[in-house]
Amino acid sequence: MPHGDVTGRGGASGNTLRLSPADEERFTELAKDPEIKEKIFASVAPAIRGSVKDCISDLKIAIACLLFGGAQKTLQDGTRLRGDINVLMLGDPGTAKSQFLKFTEQVAPIAVYTSGKGSSAAGLTAAIIRDADGRFALEGGAMVAAEGVCSGEVVVGPC
Repeated sequence: MPHGDVTGRGGASGNTLRLSPADEERFTELAKDPEIKEKIFASVAPAIRGSVKDCISDLKIAIACLLFGGAQKTLQDGTRLRGDINVLMLGDPGTAKSQFLKFTEQVAPIAVYTSGKGSSAAGLTAAIIRDADGRFALEGGAMVAAEGVCSGEVVVGPC
């Protein structure tokens, strides 16, 4: 499967992913392939396999949709529908959830993987650190630094 070279990062930060003319031409050719969707879905975490009866293939489709994103839309009344796609994976231990998250983090331009076991709610948003001069400073956590956050092992406490 071809890939584009990342020369920038997309999203709210204002940077964008720029493709070379050769990349654009290759993507145009790929778009003509009647099997392209199946090839894309199969390319998601290819080391993870499952049987027809489980949800692995559905999860690969969901992750592919997340990685490609949706279309932003503004309705006639001015309501803005975001094109962001989110995926929530719930399941028993050992069902490849963390491996899917790590795969997503590796291929998404500015995603960050974090484990809930070692992350507090405050640490995901910001942390107070000492700078080089010994003064306290605020440092953005994973939710601030990333365009997408892949968080595994989230522990939910009492309400």
